[in-house]
Amino acid sequence: MKLCYFNDWRLGVIKGDNVVDVTDAVKDIPHLDTRDLIIGLIARWDAYKAKVEKASSKGKGQPLKGVRLRPPVPKPGNIVCMAVNYMEDGTLPEKPQINAFHKAATAVIGDGDAMVLPDAPASIFEGEAELALVIGKPATRVSQADAMKHIFGYTCFIDGSARGLPPPGNVFFQMKSRDTFAPIGPCIVTADEITDPQNLAIELKNNGETMQKFNTNDMAHQIPRCIEWVSSIHTLEPGDILATGTNHRGLHSFMDGDKIELSVEKVGTLHIGVKDELKRRWARTTRLQHKEKGGEGPHTPQLEGKYAK
Repeated sequence: MKLCYFNDWRLGVIKGDNVVDVTDAVKDIPHLDTRDLIIGLIARWDAYKAKVEKASSKGKGQPLKGVRLRPPVPKPGNIVCMAVNYMEDGTLPEKPQINAFHKAATAVIGDGDAMVLPDAPASIFEGEAELALVIGKPATRVSQADAMKHIFGYTCFIDGSARGLPPPGNVFFQMKSRDTFAPIGPCIVTADEITDPQNLAIELKNNGETMQKFNTNDMAHQIPRCIEWVSSIHTLEPGDILATGTNHRGLHSFMDGDKIELSVEKVGTLHIGVKDELKRRWARTTRLQHKEKGGEGPHTPQLEGKYAK
């Protein structure tokens, strides 16, 4: 099943090219705002799944092209992002140490929204293509053997980054938690729809050009290990997001006017724009291309606009 929010935060099920409103079927779930319904539904999925299926089969669908999709989890309690979790197309000599960081839940945006680049002296702005897990059951110190039972579903995730901010050192908070730096969507695909999440093609296009293209089978620490490790540090709750990392070789500059498409096999395609009032410019060069050309540092330098050196 594909669950989404659309228009004025109506809860829907996507069926083909249509979306069916199922909000009324779950409105008795305690909530303060319609945007809270999805977390309540996830936590009570066993009791409500049949109701949602019935409502989606009997309801009248609306064409997807005529609605505005919203983030499928508008208010996650936690967003945890795995750091350096790919073998970079098998080029790393050994597995990197397992690591992660938090991203502010208020950074969430959805399909059709824009990532807004702030007035900050970042050396570059990037967006990382990722598969994200949506947690379905509380997970505290779970084993790898039980980890997959705690996944409700999957969604596309872009990890926005403002690189190189001063002072040097641990700058993950100001680099990762900027408003609009956590695009997710277009929907949640429930776990039963995806047999092997460890073998999914991921592709990110910028203005129609493929910039990142890799497969989840290249993860250094696979999904069960990620859940085991994160849940050993803090409890994961229903509706929490766990982003599984990216292949860094295709990372490149995000700039004003960019049209980004992130496609994850069997999950869908997330579309966002990029806005920068300062109109800063970089070469459209991936990290791999920059390295192959002998460039200094991990990425191409800023060429034009405020903060260019």
